Amino acid sequence: MGLLNGILGNMSEVTPEEIQKQFGKFLMEDEKIERGYKLVRDMIVFTDTRIIFMDRQNVTGKKTAYRSIYFMSIIDVAAETAGFGIDDSEIVITYLTNVHRQGLTEQHAEVKFEFPKSFDFTPLYRFLENIAYQNRLAINQLTRVEY
Repeated sequence: MGLLNGILGNMSEVTPEEIQKQFGKFLMEDEKIERGYKLVRDMIVFTDTRIIFMDRQNVTGKKTAYRSIYFMSIIDVAAETAGFGIDDSEIVITYLTNVHRQGLTEQHAEVKFEFPKSFDFTPLYRFLENIAYQNRLAINQLTRVEY
């Protein structure tokens, strides 16, 4: 079923041991891995500071690109539950792409994650939504952010 989910574009959860093996050398000092998901050859890892994407490229998969979205950049989160048939559940994260988090000057992008119907994504959604809310407060200088 994991391969079928991968072919259909769905992610499956990865063990902490596999995540550490793949991402341990890319972590910043004192950064901790929280959880990770795999899509065929690609992976997404959530740490206590950021989301790391691992994109294996070309046929052999030896060339790999790594990209991060820092939690302090997340400004919005949307979720959609699966319907009947082959629909997926999904979470869409909107994040700032410019360095300075200031209102009226933001530049942003989105990334979408798809999960199998059986996967309960609500804890992840709540976690990301809390980050987005705290970031909006900080950008508007209403309170200080602590993750």
